[in-house]
Amino acid sequence: MSQPHIRSSTGRRTSAGACQAVRRALSAGQGPQGRVMVEKLVTCQWVAEHGNDANVRLVEVDVDTAAYAEGHIRGAAGWNWSTQLQDPVRRDVMTKQALEELASASGVASDTHVVLYGDNSNWFAAYALWVLELYGHAQASLMDGGRAKWLADGRPVTKEESHPRRTSYRAKDADRAVRARRDDVLKVVAQGGVQLVDVRSPAEFSGEVIAPPGMSETAQRGGHIPRALSVPWARAVNEDGTFKSPAELRALYGAAGLKDGEPVIAYCRIGERSSHTWFVLRHLLGFKDVRNYDGSWTEYGSLVDVPIEK
Repeated sequence: MSQPHIRSSTGRRTSAGACQAVRRALSAGQGPQGRVMVEKLVTCQWVAEHGNDANVRLVEVDVDTAAYAEGHIRGAAGWNWSTQLQDPVRRDVMTKQALEELASASGVASDTHVVLYGDNSNWFAAYALWVLELYGHAQASLMDGGRAKWLADGRPVTKEESHPRRTSYRAKDADRAVRARRDDVLKVVAQGGVQLVDVRSPAEFSGEVIAPPGMSETAQRGGHIPRALSVPWARAVNEDGTFKSPAELRALYGAAGLKDGEPVIAYCRIGERSSHTWFVLRHLLGFKDVRNYDGSWTEYGSLVDVPIEK
């Protein structure tokens, strides 16, 4: 007997059994007893209905840092990936203290459900979610399809900035389980034991180009890290920017040779596209051990005396 079809949290029809798998995969950071906290992926319709809930805070994070001022979802805060989510002096993620200040000013408390969205199918929204989880904030979700889907649906935007009541946010120490560093990657190159996923374009992977056109951050050499599998991030989304179904995603990564149950490190150029793939593997497919190498190719491709393949 065929299973009945119901609507998943992504808004697509799926079988009852598959929908249960989606719910398990989308269940968020879990406490010591495995308590589900929030779904990690919500629809535009969910945001339209719940964006003003007392415990929900919308945050827009765009590649185009001017997009927020041109129009955003009412009540959403705007976070700048280049000036707020990065350390302003050294190449690194924002500090714990910087996140505490940004979250406090944005009206985010330790139990706030932060819903992130942005342009480019949520590149930097996914990066911001990864940073939140890095510092222990599991109550965070992506809006499926991001800014483009919201606008394509004809939903309203405003240019008015929100002025939330300030909180006293306290972050946790960085969780090393979600972040890969240079030495972790070099160990994989030498010894194996961890699957590397390069999520850049085929032209970047082959070394034909070092960075996409118009991108200023680059490296000294082109190519890819030895042992890496090539699975461009864009293959995980539909034309409207929403994520493909779990079945389609499993087929995509399985065909590339990625094995569930084995640790994974994802990388791109500066860590935002790999955050997108990290989100897919960790929260949509339920991989247990996935890390984002945010140094990515701009770091590895500029190191002296490391192996590179083309």
